[in-house]
Amino acid sequence: MSKSGGRIREGSRKQMHWLIFTYLLLLASPCMGFLPNFWSQVLTLSWGSHTHQYITEQAILNVTLDTLKGTKKHQGNHAEERTRLGRGFWRAVGEVVKSNAAMDFLISTRSDPVYHFDSERVDNALAMLRQFWTQTLLSVRAKEYQSARHSLGQLFHSLQDFYSHSNWVEMGQHSIYLHLLQPEEPAIPVAKEDTPTCMECFSATCRNNLLPSLRNAQQDSQLLTTGYFSTSPPKPQGKCSHGGILDSSRYMGAKGGINKDSTSPLFSPHHYLHAEAATLATEATLTVLRDLRDNVGYKAFLRLFSVKQVPALVFVMDTTGSMFEEITAARLRAHSMIQSRANSPEQPVTFVLVPFHDPAVGPVYETDDPSQFMQYMENLMALGGGDEPEMCLSAIQLALTHSPPMSEIFVFTDASPKDAHLFDEVKALALEKQSKVTFLLTDDPQYTTEIRRGRRIRKRRSREPLPSDRFSLYSSLSSLSGGLTIFTTNSDIHKVSTIVEDNTAADKVTLLHVESAQESKSSYSFRVDSSVKNVTLHVTGILKECILTNPSDQSQSLLSEQGPLAKLEHFEGLYRISLFPPIQPGQWKVQATSDRNIIFNVIGDSSVDFLYYFATVTNETHPGLARVEGSPIAGAPAFLVLAVTGLAPDEEASFSHVTLLGAQGETLQQVKLNSSSSSLSSSHSVDELVGWVDSVPRVPFCVQFTGRDSRGNKLERVSTEMVQPTHVQIQVLSVPRLVPGHSTMVEFNILNHGPARHFSLSINDNCGYLQKIGPLRFHVAGNGSFHDQVNLHTPATAQAGATVTLTLTVRALDSTDSNYQVVYLTVVPPDPDTSPPSCTPAGGQSTCPSICNESSWSVSLVVSDRGRSGLAALQLQKGDGILSLFLSPPPTEDSVGDTQPGSDQQQAHREKTTSGGYHHHHDDYMARLEKGDTPLNMSEWVLDSSQPLWVKYTSSCCSAQAELLVWDTAGNMKRCHLAPGQQRQPRDRSTETNGTGRMTLTSLFFLLLSLVWSPLL
Repeated sequence: MSKSGGRIREGSRKQMHWLIFTYLLLLASPCMGFLPNFWSQVLTLSWGSHTHQYITEQAILNVTLDTLKGTKKHQGNHAEERTRLGRGFWRAVGEVVKSNAAMDFLISTRSDPVYHFDSERVDNALAMLRQFWTQTLLSVRAKEYQSARHSLGQLFHSLQDFYSHSNWVEMGQHSIYLHLLQPEEPAIPVAKEDTPTCMECFSATCRNNLLPSLRNAQQDSQLLTTGYFSTSPPKPQGKCSHGGILDSSRYMGAKGGINKDSTSPLFSPHHYLHAEAATLATEATLTVLRDLRDNVGYKAFLRLFSVKQVPALVFVMDTTGSMFEEITAARLRAHSMIQSRANSPEQPVTFVLVPFHDPAVGPVYETDDPSQFMQYMENLMALGGGDEPEMCLSAIQLALTHSPPMSEIFVFTDASPKDAHLFDEVKALALEKQSKVTFLLTDDPQYTTEIRRGRRIRKRRSREPLPSDRFSLYSSLSSLSGGLTIFTTNSDIHKVSTIVEDNTAADKVTLLHVESAQESKSSYSFRVDSSVKNVTLHVTGILKECILTNPSDQSQSLLSEQGPLAKLEHFEGLYRISLFPPIQPGQWKVQATSDRNIIFNVIGDSSVDFLYYFATVTNETHPGLARVEGSPIAGAPAFLVLAVTGLAPDEEASFSHVTLLGAQGETLQQVKLNSSSSSLSSSHSVDELVGWVDSVPRVPFCVQFTGRDSRGNKLERVSTEMVQPTHVQIQVLSVPRLVPGHSTMVEFNILNHGPARHFSLSINDNCGYLQKIGPLRFHVAGNGSFHDQVNLHTPATAQAGATVTLTLTVRALDSTDSNYQVVYLTVVPPDPDTSPPSCTPAGGQSTCPSICNESSWSVSLVVSDRGRSGLAALQLQKGDGILSLFLSPPPTEDSVGDTQPGSDQQQAHREKTTSGGYHHHHDDYMARLEKGDTPLNMSEWVLDSSQPLWVKYTSSCCSAQAELLVWDTAGNMKRCHLAPGQQRQPRDRSTETNGTGRMTLTSLFFLLLSLVWSPLL
């Protein structure tokens, strides 16, 4: 490892003035401050600009709704479907947007012209763009959806930048550039280094400053160019600049610039073409998403964006001999949940099971099939063990790595952790994924359990009891992640496990989550609005008294009487309180008396929830707000950005402020929000609000969101995870790809925002690729930095598309300051096949007459793979006709079915395909496909997938369009459009990546209705 030190530049007074100015404008703007580009919007004064965020969000939303419309289970209108997409969907979209925006903020990408189609580095940018596509496709096929969202955001940024940074629009183009993601499509040559491209421009607005040859609409003589930015690489004389006041190259000849990032002439010399560039960027983004959907299938596409996804059911099970009752309880609870969800309209649930004892951990059982999960549960056996402790944190680490974000993880054990050194890493994964960890512990420090003749015998320990704080790491992990730690007994474990069912239902929101440390009376309140149903209170600890009061001041003593407000169920270690319907909206109060710590957690059913993140100003090559990775800096200013999800289309709600709450529910700080009202009836994809935190609290806190619903009832939601403010940061500088058989380096900085001190750094990965493992100790000066790198070696046997989770955690040796970064690295092949299959015309019938129902048309094609992978599958995506497939060309155009028989082996392969919706005529040795059939697996029909296939499509003239999808085994896709009278190469608007097409009225409509956005960076 290499080490170096440095000083962190302190913010100047001028930057602070900009912060204050920004905030004042934010407060004065009526529902205008949408982030992360609000800062860019202020600086560029371009209130009507489209942004990367808006283009990306709208495209994902539109294609997702169209995908739902195409599935039989979802028949609601767009407005209704939009409301039910779920909080997980908007978090997934946020991951794509975050990755997109990070291209302008990360040190490794923000100034590299290859990532932004700058400085005429078009060929390298094309290669990078296609790598992003390959990486996205590999990740989706491997079900590594977080990695796929990351590479998809990178792809979108570069793709969108092309239309803003090049002369494509100035050439009069009205459709997207096919060659960007389709290497077989015609390419426009890039101007050579010694070819001038621009004329001098001496004003902010540069009209016609491109040389005539660069504005030529004639395809034969077109040249492509992109603007140079800053001084790296240096701009040759006569070349175009990016332009705008942030670009230092604008002063070099030729002066001026051509970027269309915004509508402001101060920052975009071709601002008058911004709308055209944004329109094409939108269409290109839409087409990538459609091709991705058709490539991986509707189900995988919806899983990629966590559409209508309920929390994953994740069990971490201690399987030592004393755990028989716990395993039985978990098994029965899982069966109950699966039965109750059998007819649920939501997407399939992810099930994860991680068994552990000592020393073995795992394997991880992960499935979407409820029956398969129950089989895993049935196979669990409680054997061996009997001593303390066990490898519990290792198992939780595996569960967090393999489960999707916002999962509910339930740990069943009676032993303390043997692997306490993993706590910081497990904590980092839980916070990064916003997953809750709940412990169900069946242990009493005064007793031990033995098994004699098959019976469990509980007796008092003959030796000194184990330390009473040996479960403290479990309590800490559950507290910071928003879960619970429940101490119960074997006899009550099945009843206590009802919390599993309570917490993993769809659309669960948290109304209150507090921990009472006083051994006295405590009083808390929570609010119920008109959207909340089925409110449940979970209380851990031992209560002496508990009084519930409704908004009408009607009270019920829950421990001593049955009443009209709620039903209480008491199990060892847990009180479960269910409010009786109808639940009165308003403020409810709970008064409790206890002689030890108790935790209140109040949940309800509602689609209205929120997401949030902290952001800081960046003013480098692209001004804007960058998300804070890991924990925010204590005592420093920051923006707090919230996204409100799940409002009904006709629901008007007002949002006033956010309250930062301490662990015991005390108010630390109130943060005003910039918007007084918001409604999803607008063209916004999601309501996003912003507040200014002048000083991040120095103690752990959670975020409480406050507003009012359409009936005037106060609306409150709480994020249960505890934010951990700190004075140290980890800044990852590069996120490279992993290539089998090669070593890779990840660089990072440690930034110390406190006094000079020593730190301990721990780095771990889930696959064992790190070449140096173990904590590293080092000294960092006050407000200084430490630079280092870590090397990973990817074995030659690594599976393409696999994701390696790299977790970095740093901790100060003299205080509680700590922080983390979680990085996802994807394994990609060294030389992937990116050439798609091809469709070559082989004849066809004449065009259709005017009376369509009296005639039919046909077209014949030769389908082959131009790469080295071979054909994998075919599907008739559109069209009401019949697609016939042949192993060899028919003797004549009219002799369908007259092909000669193949070998007996080929005939046997063809006979395998008589099921699954395909229409076969074995006497003619061919297969037939219709619209609605699942893709035909070529490996079951032909022996040699590298050989061409002959297809013939026949249809009534009343159905004059058809579309054939062809895949190769590398995942590249060809979209072949068929029409009557087709004698040339079929129009191919999409292949292995995405395609082109004219702008649709729908996409244009959404663009015209867009709200005020910051510039397309």
